[in-house]
Parts: sequence; structure tokens; C-alpha cells
Amino acid sequence: MFALDVRNVTKIYPDFQIKDVSFQLEKGYIMGFIGVNGAGKTTTIKSILNMIQVDGGEVCIFGKKVSEHELELKQEIGCAFGDVDFYSRSKIKTLTQITKKFYKNWNDETYYSYIKRFKLDENKKVAELSTGMKVKYSLALALSHGAKLLVLDEPTSGLDPVSRDDLLDIFQELIVGGEISILFSTHITSDLEKCADFITFIDNGRIVASSEKNEFMESYRLLSGSEGRLSEVKEQLISYKTNSFGFTGLIHAKDFDPTSNLEAVTPSLEEIMIYFAKRGDSHV
Repeated sequence: MFALDVRNVTKIYPDFQIKDVSFQLEKGYIMGFIGVNGAGKTTTIKSILNMIQVDGGEVCIFGKKVSEHELELKQEIGCAFGDVDFYSRSKIKTLTQITKKFYKNWNDETYYSYIKRFKLDENKKVAELSTGMKVKYSLALALSHGAKLLVLDEPTSGLDPVSRDDLLDIFQELIVGGEISILFSTHITSDLEKCADFITFIDNGRIVASSEKNEFMESYRLLSGSEGRLSEVKEQLISYKTNSFGFTGLIHAKDFDPTSNLEAVTPSLEEIMIYFAKRGDSHV
């Protein structure tokens, strides 16, 4: 049984759409959900959480359709969003007392362990918190009610490198038992290179690929060579950049001829995203 099974989800807006979005997350793993701003990550996440009404497809969590078992399943889901605004004049402890009433498996001991770990002062008002502290507080809430699926949209935005690293350690700890699964959307791809097991890449509202992280990265090559050799591979490149030294371009590994003597390396997640964002219609 999948922790999360997204099947052909479509949502159409006047100026944007996600189309036939499908991917699966197995129990006990971390999936990085990547794409440039505006690619469809947040729309997909809102569809998963039934926060918007989709125009097609369905989402199943632990084998049950979210559309039919929403209240039950949301007891099993922890959410954190990098840009959530709380009631700014309320103290943290006031918001917590309200939030905990919605969850039958709320655990005070777990909550206070994260409050301590994140160095949060419950007597502070939300308006007094930095962006990073707000993210940490939303994560403390998300992690304190026995959730088996964490859906995190840009959770590390606003965090300093040390805090981000601590958060990634927490994610790794959570999945050790094989019961908790994490869908982690972020534009900070270096975080995913540290902690993700799988990568799902969305571009312009469509899923480009969804696979094991290393398999995903190894399915591309970053080529470089003199400008004079660009014509040899130009048609196969997803996109490319030229400079005074020559060209650098992204290609599907299956389209690369290793006998060409062009320099080829495995790209980072960030490089894959950048070159997809730069591609012209002729390179799609």
C-alpha cells in the first residue's frame, strides 16, 4: 500500500493548469517534489490535501480516497507551509491549545520536545517570531499528533543553514521505523540531495519524471565543449548555454553518445531544473 497515490490529477485555471499529475510515495521514504516557482508544486499539494476541487483524477492516502475520507485521513497527515501566517497577535501557547483540540492523537510530550529542540518561547506572540521561527513552529504542530504522512511545502525557507541541517536530521529520524512518509516540496535542492530517497519533478504543470533520486539524476548528463561542437548535439539537448569557453547543455543520458569525446558529468538537481526552465519550445 502506498502512503500517497496521486492519479491523473488535473486542475485548470484561466492562466495555468496541472495536467494528469501522477506519482506514488511508498511508506517509510522521503520524496522531494521539485520544480521552479509556478511549475505547479503548490497546486498539486493543495489538490492532495483537498484544499481545492480538482477537475480530474483522484488522490489516495493509505489506500483511501481523500475525497471520501477527508476528516479521517487528515488525522494522519501533518502539514507545514513555509509561508503560512498565524494570528500575529496571539501567543504560541494560545494557538497550540486551539490546534491540539482538532487531533485525537495529539501528544504534549512530543510537542514540547520539539518546542525545546527548536528553541521556541511559547509566551512569544507570532508577530515577534522570525520567518524561520514561524516555520519551526508550524513543524512542531505538524509533528505532534502522530501523523504518518508529512506534506511539507517549502518548510526550510527562511531557515539558516544550521537550522535546515537540524531539520533534515529530524526528517531522517522520523522515517527510520518505516511508518512515516514525507512529501517535501522545496526549491533548495541541496536539501533534497542530502535527505530525499525519491524525486518527483514537475515542469509547467506536468510531471517530467518520478523515480529514485540517484536514478533520476543519472538519467541526465551535463555536456560541455567548444562552441564549434555544439552543432553535433544541439538537436538532442534539452537546453544549453554558451559563453566564451564554449557551451554547456543538458541531455537525456539515453541520447548521449559516449564516444563523442565531449565532457559529460551527472548534473545536480538544481542544474536539471535550471536547464529545463531555459529550454525553448524546439528543445522540449
